[in-house]
Amino acid sequence: MIKPIYSIVIPIYNEEENISEMHRRLCHVMQQLDGETEVILVDDGSRDRSLFLIRDLHISDRRIRYLSLARNFGHQIAVTAGLNFVQGRIAIVMDADLQDPPELILSMIEKWRQGYQVVYAQRISRKQETWLKRFTAFAFYRILQRLSDVDIPPDTGDFCLMDRQVVDILNSMPERNRYIRGLRAWVGFRQTAVYFEREPRYAGKVKYTFGKSWALALNGIISLSRVPLRLATYLGLVSAVAAVFMIFLVLYWRLFDPATPLMGFTLITIALFFIGSVQLFCIGILGEYIGRIYEEVKGRPIYTLKETGGVSQSSVLLTVTSDQ
Repeated sequence: MIKPIYSIVIPIYNEEENISEMHRRLCHVMQQLDGETEVILVDDGSRDRSLFLIRDLHISDRRIRYLSLARNFGHQIAVTAGLNFVQGRIAIVMDADLQDPPELILSMIEKWRQGYQVVYAQRISRKQETWLKRFTAFAFYRILQRLSDVDIPPDTGDFCLMDRQVVDILNSMPERNRYIRGLRAWVGFRQTAVYFEREPRYAGKVKYTFGKSWALALNGIISLSRVPLRLATYLGLVSAVAAVFMIFLVLYWRLFDPATPLMGFTLITIALFFIGSVQLFCIGILGEYIGRIYEEVKGRPIYTLKETGGVSQSSVLLTVTSDQ
């Protein structure tokens, strides 16, 4: 088997309505490339016919290879699984809903030939998305950029091209709670952007619900920043200052205005609620970080495979069946 130059990794979760069109557009792009290409489709525990369609593509197109995770592990883990198996000199990560246009791959490769090791797709607009979605996405990327220890370009997702050297570094990172676009920025090297207008989904329902988007945003902030821990310290200091202020206020009222209606139960209740809310908030922040430590020290594999097609096996990954 000829070793490919280009590897395209596509995580898939319940995308049966998009797979055929995605493959058609990918084929058009691959015909314009100057070397062998492999496409690694990662089925992330789909509950529709996605896996059956992937198997059919694998049989009919030798460039299509696939992994089927034993359950739904999440988008970032599915991308990680695909990157673990790429063989090409460069790896391209994109989604299956065609909001990431496959045609942009050609521009990414051109940037790679100019000497860039990471080329990320940066959105200049989001078509047919609600104002709330656009606003929250805009706000999140700016907040993350301010809080993060590394410079993460705003309005970028996981759609990117990475040189083999970058992929090998990402694969060597053992952490479980992965935020690919943050890790991609953390590794360094020469990075640049290609710009595009994000199209609406070709078909099907949006898989990233508000809850999943919130979890991804929280994961990005906690994975790349210690600011929340510092915030807990700052809130503790604010609470202490407020407590001292209340002590002097109570003494003042006791000595100079003992008849004030603010004395007694009302003031005590306010103080207790304030201090209690600060404590619970800080405990929540600590819990997020401690929970991640707990997940890391267990040392479990970050995913398990139930089936593969066309990919080489790795001794460190759990696989149930394979066509190899």
